[in-house]
Amino acid sequence: MDAFFEPDSVAIIGASHTPGKIGYEILKNFVKGGYEGKIYPVNPNTEPILGLKVYSSIDKISRDLDLAVIATPANTVPDILQTCVDKKVKAVIVVAGGFSETGEKGAKLESKLKDIIKGSKTRLIGPNCLGVYDPISKVDTLFNPRERMGRPTAGEIGFISQSGSVAVTILDRMAEEKMGISKFISYENATDIDETDSIEYLGKNERTKIIVLFLEGVKDGRKFIEVARRVSVKKPIVVLKGGKGEAGTRAVASHTGALAGSAKIYSGAFKQAGLVEANKWEDLFDFTKAFFQPLPKGRRVAIVTNGGGFGVLATDACEAVGLELPELPKNIKQKMEGIVPSHIIIGNPLDLTGDSTTEWYEAAMDECLKSNKFDGLLLITILSTPRLSEGVTDSIIKMKKYGKPIICCTIGGLFTINLVRILEAEGIPVYPTPERAAKAIATLVNYKELSK
Repeated sequence: MDAFFEPDSVAIIGASHTPGKIGYEILKNFVKGGYEGKIYPVNPNTEPILGLKVYSSIDKISRDLDLAVIATPANTVPDILQTCVDKKVKAVIVVAGGFSETGEKGAKLESKLKDIIKGSKTRLIGPNCLGVYDPISKVDTLFNPRERMGRPTAGEIGFISQSGSVAVTILDRMAEEKMGISKFISYENATDIDETDSIEYLGKNERTKIIVLFLEGVKDGRKFIEVARRVSVKKPIVVLKGGKGEAGTRAVASHTGALAGSAKIYSGAFKQAGLVEANKWEDLFDFTKAFFQPLPKGRRVAIVTNGGGFGVLATDACEAVGLELPELPKNIKQKMEGIVPSHIIIGNPLDLTGDSTTEWYEAAMDECLKSNKFDGLLLITILSTPRLSEGVTDSIIKMKKYGKPIICCTIGGLFTINLVRILEAEGIPVYPTPERAAKAIATLVNYKELSK
């Protein structure tokens, strides 16, 4: 599959002269996006596009090709794909819809694609898909213009999506939140390469540390569980399943032609394979961010806060997800009594109150994290309080030295948002509610226990 992500040459079949058309935008992404390999636009009208020579057919290109992107109507795809196979193109992406997702006629057309590549060395992603994106090689087959949709920078998240619309929304948000990715795969109808192939590939990819999967259906359940179990032991896989209800199942069938199946069956399969299931959209982001933290050794959590009410909510939230809140050890109490005034509530939660200083916060975090009585820290920080300096972010970042998970909770306006961005750029996840923060810690704990 490296040919999809690191090709030396790419042909854009159906490259258009008209801005706004899919074939034009894909070509522009390669030309303007920084791809350094050879680009070959293909169109019967051989007038140059974006300064590039245009070929009337792919078989007019004299050199071997690693990747071909087919952006032409569905009825033209089989003949073009056959030409790609005859030319021994290593990887082909079919962007067009109009196949099994449309019904019996489209399914027959799609079966032709499978027959064409059978026995060949050509691999196929699609049809009815966005294809791939790699921030390092600058391969970008997404047809959404860069000025309208952000592209994430290089990072450690491998993202797989069966839905193009879900994918572009998530990618755009990832770009906004500075969540870097290693590789992105949109496979939709999965005529050849499917979710299992993608998981297996990212499982072997050194740049990928976390795998995120949006899934509508699985074609080979046994193979999926087998591969996912093998990969999830080494790398967390966070999965969001679409099409859980009866109406959702019907919607899946009309979207990608996949069989959605029972939500309970899928949840059981995910658990069996060691996957982390996100039950809603926000969970997908919350759990993924959490995995940038070290895995905890156990369930014992310390809560440090400068808001008593938030501390109470955090306590309830931790208990609700099965986390443990041990009493603060005597040595920590004694140490903190020598640092903070007498009105500070020194317990678990450790409530530094609204007049807390950065120095108090640093001392509290330091004592809790170096103690062998706690496996992680839930840190609630109301950043708008008057005595808390902006330097508290540096104090929090310093605590990474203990190798324990630090999960933060705060919410506020622009001042707070700017400080949150500093923390998240350092891989420290920040959540707007104690409930989401506690759930994130529990996710790390549960994954650690599942992967033993």
